[in-house]
Parts: sequence; structure tokens; C-alpha cells
Amino acid sequence: MPLPFPDLRSRLNRVIGIPSVSATNPELDMSNRPIIEQLADYFETLGFSNEIIPCHSPGKFNLIATLGNGPGGLVLAGHTDTVPYDEERWSSDPFRLREDSGKLMGLGITDMKGFFPIVMEAVRELDGASLKEPLIVLATAEEETSMEGARVIAEMGRPLARAALIGEPTGLKPVQTHKGILMDAIRLTGQSGHSSDPSLGRNALDGMHEIISALIQYRRQLKDKYHNPLFEIPYPTLNLGSIHGGDNPNRICGHCELQFDVRLMPGMNLDSVRHDIEQQVKAVAQPRGLNFEMVQLFTGVPAFFANENSELLKVVEELSGHSGLNVAYGTEAPFLQKLGMDTIVMGPGHIEQAHQPDEYMSLDMLKPAIKLIRELIIRQCINHR
Repeated sequence: MPLPFPDLRSRLNRVIGIPSVSATNPELDMSNRPIIEQLADYFETLGFSNEIIPCHSPGKFNLIATLGNGPGGLVLAGHTDTVPYDEERWSSDPFRLREDSGKLMGLGITDMKGFFPIVMEAVRELDGASLKEPLIVLATAEEETSMEGARVIAEMGRPLARAALIGEPTGLKPVQTHKGILMDAIRLTGQSGHSSDPSLGRNALDGMHEIISALIQYRRQLKDKYHNPLFEIPYPTLNLGSIHGGDNPNRICGHCELQFDVRLMPGMNLDSVRHDIEQQVKAVAQPRGLNFEMVQLFTGVPAFFANENSELLKVVEELSGHSGLNVAYGTEAPFLQKLGMDTIVMGPGHIEQAHQPDEYMSLDMLKPAIKLIRELIIRQCINHR
């Protein structure tokens, strides 16, 4: 006799309890295969057929779970990885679900492994045989770093459906637009020497100082050129996030690295912005005899704008009672939209509760999320005209 399907709390505890950290630091990075296999087992029990798809990086996988068949239908998408964690700053074990003061705590409960058990709960009370169009659940890898999982999906050209909802934490309010993002580094190499005589070397830190000034000026130009009142911050941002260089105060600085990010508005091109910045760096480095290297820390995500007259957005606005939002953070939405699907972002939890110790989802978010997702499945896969 098969074991009974675990209840929602047990499933949430299980997915939280499987570590799946995605990190640029190899010492912190983990395979997401265990969580993918666990999700596949759960969805198979619910009648889904599963396909586990390897990504380019070893140990990284996507899952496509499908209930029903035919054209059209709905994709419910999310990522299986989490950011790294500092266990000492958590009040309890990050990998064990804990309830406290109306909150469910655990690493990934909101961003966003908790989305999958909620989808399962929405599906449990539906008759799979009643689906006239397929329901597809997509679980991806590496969203928190390179978005490789979504890139692999885009390369494959599947899954395909009429519409796709990405369950990132938005407080169950639909997101129709978000900014793009790139993260890069500028590495300067000069010549070290005794600090008593500047002519003995080529100071990379001096050069970086000029580059920073140029980037601040470029930031002003972007602000003047691009404006969109839909966003709370209605212009592009360029953040100088990290700088390291040199090794001693009495040596001319021979190397320096600056890391930065740019949040792009709709209509801005990732490659064009990178080209502009490279020209700024070149104009400073070459006259000073400094070698430079531009390094992509994160390939980047273009800005996202839901389809004009999006049917899915209208449906979800009606179901949620909220109009479409515009946010500054990036998601996998552009990759699914590229496949031709009517795409929006909406899920339980709040982005402010993610990427921090004691990450949580409010208990009062669960029932509304289950109800909304179930009704969306009915609209898109059973009653769609």
C-alpha cells in the first residue's frame, strides 16, 4: 500500500530541509539534484510526468513536471536554489521549519522553495482528468547566481504553454514589470614600486579613482536619459559595491578591482551599457599605462515588461484584487517570455523577508495563495476559452 501523501507542513519542512545553496564561491555552492528529485517524487505521486534536465554546470538540474497534455495550458515556475546563509545569525536551524508568532521560518521558505508545496496543495483537490490543457511545473537551478537553469530552458525552447506565472514572493500581487540587472568587475593592473617615488610605478588605485569619477558621471547621464514613472525609483541605478586594491601603504598600488551593478530600465540594452562602461575605463587606463580587464560577474537579466493587453495579467489582477506592480529586482521572467508565453510574476511571501536570517512566510499567506493558484489553474487549464 502506498504511503499517504505528506501534508503541507511536512512537505514544506522537507523541501526546506534539503540544502540547495547557489553561490559564486565554490566552497559554498551545492548541487540542487536532491531537491529536484524530491520535488519529482512529490509531483509523480500527484500524477505528473517528470523530466529532469541537466544544466551545463555539473550538479545543477531543472525539472519539468507535466499534468495533462496538448497545446496551451499554464506553467508555474520557480527556482530551487537559495542564497548562502550565516547560521550564527539565525535564531534556529535554517534547515528545519519552525513556527513562531504566526510565521513559518526556514531558508528558502519565501525565496522560493516554499512555492512548490503550495502549488501541490492547490493541485491536490483538482481532478487531473478534468484538465483540458496541461499544467506544467518548472523548477530551475542557479537563479540566485547565474540564472543558468532559465537560460538552459530558453536554449531548449521548452516548456511551452500559453501562459507562465513565476512564483517569486510578491505578497500575492502581480508584477508586470521589473528592471534588468548586470553585475561586473573592472580589474586594473599597473606597476608596484616604492611609494617615495611615484615614477617607479603606475598606480592602479589612482586610475580607479578616475574611473569611479567617470562612472558617477555616467550614472548621472543614465538618470537624465531614462525615466519611467511606473517605478518607485524611476531611473536606472549604478551601484559601486566593492573595491579592493594594493597590499601595503608604502607600495605603489599595482592592482585594483571595482565591482558594481547596474539596474536597467525597459528599453536599455545590456551589451550597450557594458560597451559604454568599457569605453570609460579605456579612456582612463590607456593614457596611464594601465592594463584593464572587464569581467562579467553575472551575465545579466534584461528588463521585463508583461505583454501589452496581457490576458494572464488581467486574470490575476481580478483574482488577487491588485493591479500590476513594477519592481526593481530581477527574475527569470524574460527567459520564459522569450519562449512566447504570456508571463507575469506573482507568489506568496514578501521580497523583504528573503535573503536574511530567520527568513519567513506569514501563516496567513498560505490559504490565500493556495486558493488563488487553484483558481488560476481552473481558469487556464480547465475553463479557458
